[in-house]
Amino acid sequence: MIKHLTVIGSGVMGRGIAYVAAVGGYETTLVDISEKALDSAQSEINAIFAKGVQRNKLTEEEANSSMGRMSYSSDLKTIVSKTDMVIEAVPEKLEIKKNIFEAIDQHAPDQCYFATNTSTMSPTEIASFTNRPGKVIAMHFFNPVHKMPLIEIIKGLDTAKETVKAANEVAARMGKETVTVNEFPGFVTSRISALVGNEAFYMLQEGVGEPEEIDKAIKLGLNYPMGPFELGDLVGLDTRLNNLTYLHETLGEKYRPCPLLVKYVKAGRIGRKSGMGVYDYREQEQGGKNNA
Repeated sequence: MIKHLTVIGSGVMGRGIAYVAAVGGYETTLVDISEKALDSAQSEINAIFAKGVQRNKLTEEEANSSMGRMSYSSDLKTIVSKTDMVIEAVPEKLEIKKNIFEAIDQHAPDQCYFATNTSTMSPTEIASFTNRPGKVIAMHFFNPVHKMPLIEIIKGLDTAKETVKAANEVAARMGKETVTVNEFPGFVTSRISALVGNEAFYMLQEGVGEPEEIDKAIKLGLNYPMGPFELGDLVGLDTRLNNLTYLHETLGEKYRPCPLLVKYVKAGRIGRKSGMGVYDYREQEQGGKNNA
């Protein structure tokens, strides 16, 4: 039975996953090599708890008990040695994931499950970095994790049925809906999202309309909760470009990244996290987002 979860990587996704794990009743440890990053993550997670109470999503008692289940550590080996499931949420770089999975495979108990939070990368390849491919699976969380209702669960070539069951049970306790699919580049959601976001950049490049108009058309005409530029800025245009590059390599020409998207990333305009993407967030407090 899974009682303790370890989340590796305290970035936007990792801290969100840790939050929903703790709210779901798991003893949860967020691990990162950077103490500064952990401090930042703890501050943000505490703020999410406070907002949850303020908006009546959690009672004060639920928030306090969930916060009591949270811990933070830079000692990967020690934490992993006593955990039941590891959810990796480091950047989408194969070499980084390889190093993480080789390390946790060495120190985790034999019964421990491994999940990678990825939007495109192969759980089969990631499983090959371990000696327990049957216990490796992909769990694709969506940003912001505490608000988005879905986890996409992706089976690798050797993923065991018990691992699929465990991942679905964890997701359910986190309050999430799931879809379980077989591995194929881009899975389901990333293939569609990448195409829509890339096509929006081609329309912007061609002068079809301003970003606000394109976003509004998609939201109101197709009933999307966010426009493609709003979503791209949220997840990071660098992340979107990485995904498109991978899909272009694996699935072909229709995923070739738009040159304008490449230009934005080269300019450092990668979205909310840099203060500027398609929209300008640097003076958000004064006047909201502006077309950049």
